[in-house]
Amino acid sequence: MSPPGTGAAVTGVGYSQIGRRLGRSVLSLACESGLAAIADAGLSVDDIDGYCAYPGAVGAGPGFCGPSSYEVIDSLGLLTSWHAAGVEVPGQLGAVMIAAMAVGAGMARHVLVQRTVAEATYGLTSHNQAGRGGIGGDFAFLLPFNAVSAANWLALYATRYMHESGLRTEQLAWVALNGRRHAARNPRAVVREPLTMEQYLESRMISTPFRLYDCDIAVDGSTSVVVSSLDAVSGLRHQPAVIESMGAAMHGRPLWDQWEDLTTTASRDAGRQLWSRTSYAPADVDVAELYDGFSFLTITWLEALRLVGRGESGDFLEGGANTDLDGRLPLNTWGGQLSGGRLHGFPFLAEACQQLWNEAGERQARKPVNVVAVAAGGGNTCGCLLVRRPD
Repeated sequence: MSPPGTGAAVTGVGYSQIGRRLGRSVLSLACESGLAAIADAGLSVDDIDGYCAYPGAVGAGPGFCGPSSYEVIDSLGLLTSWHAAGVEVPGQLGAVMIAAMAVGAGMARHVLVQRTVAEATYGLTSHNQAGRGGIGGDFAFLLPFNAVSAANWLALYATRYMHESGLRTEQLAWVALNGRRHAARNPRAVVREPLTMEQYLESRMISTPFRLYDCDIAVDGSTSVVVSSLDAVSGLRHQPAVIESMGAAMHGRPLWDQWEDLTTTASRDAGRQLWSRTSYAPADVDVAELYDGFSFLTITWLEALRLVGRGESGDFLEGGANTDLDGRLPLNTWGGQLSGGRLHGFPFLAEACQQLWNEAGERQARKPVNVVAVAAGGGNTCGCLLVRRPD
């Protein structure tokens, strides 16, 4: 028998204003999205007794980090029984996992969980990145080669994967083309204009094989979700989006340049753990919301979650039929970060819940949605969730 579920569900989602160089404080963005998520759940501020965020205020510069958890708790007037924030977790969804464990342990009933960025206004410099790893950390192996960007590091993985699997550039392009197609239906997406294969192929090279449209777009904005105990969801606005299973395993070395299989990332272990903790199977997934900070990460997630076979992602993506709203597996239906904007993971979960609630508007999948796979992060830290309608 599979282990029981987490005992937690997402009951509300909310966004702040999203845009390029808004010039707003991360605290104002976080408060806006937090209040929106609380209202979406049908709760009041007084009902929120827990708070969690990724990564909090420590770990990098003001563009990457959000506000301090203490600032948000104080500004919203939350009376918290439990709170946490931090960067050393299984990717951005680590904050959601911690919140689920908190409500499962009875530490809180309704936890506000957030990710806030202002990278368009403040930027994400190599100095900020180095501050996260430090010259004595994994950067000691990267900086001597001027490899200061995740685009450089992940491009090595993508190149190796393409060599071994036969993935072609025109197939990789479909991650971006699919995202843009869905972004056209999303009023929050920062780029909604049509994108053609010709435009993709003519765009400038960033770090081979990644072109401009393989890289996500820096924005300012905040996304919040409310994670509630299943014992506390009666009478709320939505049916709970049950967190059926979580994957957070990391069995390889936590270093970009020393992973033992450079055609996979830590998503391999996280995906394996997710399926070990549920009686659901990959064939049960109706929609997938999979991280695309760089296009290749979506491919690693498709295969890590066994939604396609090993080395089969290119054929699955090519042409876009499988990933459209009426396809076999609608993918990144909000546009993903390649077109929707680099909100750093949380919109994948928020969109999954809206698909389950049949509230995605023009981007709603054209079939009943009962189970959604969600993933965020890549490289040496990441996590994934399986969310579903209640039984």
